[in-house]
Amino acid sequence: MLIYHVALPDEWEKFKGRPSYQPESLALEGFIHCSYENQLEGVLKRYFSEHDRVLILTIETNTLLSKLVEEPSTNNETFPHIYGRLNQNCVISVEERHLNRNAAAN
Repeated sequence: MLIYHVALPDEWEKFKGRPSYQPESLALEGFIHCSYENQLEGVLKRYFSEHDRVLILTIETNTLLSKLVEEPSTNNETFPHIYGRLNQNCVISVEERHLNRNAAAN
């Protein structure tokens, strides 16, 4: 199964070449926020509209070493959360996305 994580380029760069990725949310909230493909655009609009550029990590969950939990959100959707480090070998692609701030705000 594929899931997606939106990363800020500077945060992703810190972990390039390391065996695992540990974004700030892992330390602050205890998990890494992810989404399903059909949720990606909504996540970008709600949480990343103030950024010009993000990276979308495509994650293959079959090779994920940390625990994956589907949890309900405030909008009656279920989102995948990774409870632990994201091992780099399960990231099958990294797509750079340039966001249009004006379009995201509408």
